[in-house]
Amino acid sequence: LRICSHVLIKGSLEYLTESSKQAILDTVRSKEDRGMRTLSLCYGSSMNSLVYVGNVGIVDPLRSQVPASIEEMHQNYINVKMITGDSKNIAVSIGKSLNIHSNDDACLSGDMIDTMSPDELAGVINSVSVVYRSSPATKMKVIKALQAAGEIVAMTGDGVNDAVALKCADIGIAMGKGTDVCKEAAEMVLANDDLSAILGAVKEGKNIFYNIKNFVFFQLSTSVSALSMIAISTIWNVPPPLNPMQILWINIIMDGPPAQSLGVEPMDTSLDRSPPRSPKQQVIDRFVLIRVFLSACIIVSGTLWVYHTEVRVVWVCADILRL
Repeated sequence: LRICSHVLIKGSLEYLTESSKQAILDTVRSKEDRGMRTLSLCYGSSMNSLVYVGNVGIVDPLRSQVPASIEEMHQNYINVKMITGDSKNIAVSIGKSLNIHSNDDACLSGDMIDTMSPDELAGVINSVSVVYRSSPATKMKVIKALQAAGEIVAMTGDGVNDAVALKCADIGIAMGKGTDVCKEAAEMVLANDDLSAILGAVKEGKNIFYNIKNFVFFQLSTSVSALSMIAISTIWNVPPPLNPMQILWINIIMDGPPAQSLGVEPMDTSLDRSPPRSPKQQVIDRFVLIRVFLSACIIVSGTLWVYHTEVRVVWVCADILRL
């Protein structure tokens, strides 16, 4: 509008007044509030005196499965933020349609983020759901602010200008139709550009971790039990309950297949809605050690009781035979 002097209204040229400019801007904002990208049209022989013809609203439709995928991510404690180069009205409209933005959430522009210090941005970034008019440098600052706030950041992108941000994030996710530079910088590539694949990967990661814990718990329980029985028999100077062949049989036949089945066990439905674990959490933590100790105590007690009972029966039978 700054380079237009006239406006075409119903086929006739009129001077572009302040009221006309305001009416045009209201029309543009109305389209942006509905998530449309606007394109203004004008013509003329001089770049300083053009005739404004009108504006066009362009809709980039959302994929039908995306809102449901984002809602399921929220249920799995995954906070989704949108970073876009669009204007505020368009970004907020799309954010609301995707269940990313609500009236209680904050919005920041790229210029506002550029004026904030890293500590200031880290203090408010968790309350921000939409970042508009962003640049590649803006994405970097947002990622670093989230990491400073203790978050694990996954960044999606498809262009060359996203490569640095994908490399900076904890998990870089490239779109399958993106550039080769973007794919090289990412740790994960969505072959079908389906956002729900990210959620599937998160669930699979949870399942792998808990399967490893179950595998380690089972192996430690049986190993500690066998060692404990040998140690107890050595300290008490009594024959060991298990001979070497029995211990070898337990390790090869009784431990191997059950432990392997625990390692490939399908996902427990209770893990779907479980909160994310701390990245500092170890596979063998205090809870696992307590479980191993209690399980070993039960196994050792039961084995020694059966061994003692059977030995007594053998001694009684031997005495009877002597008589």
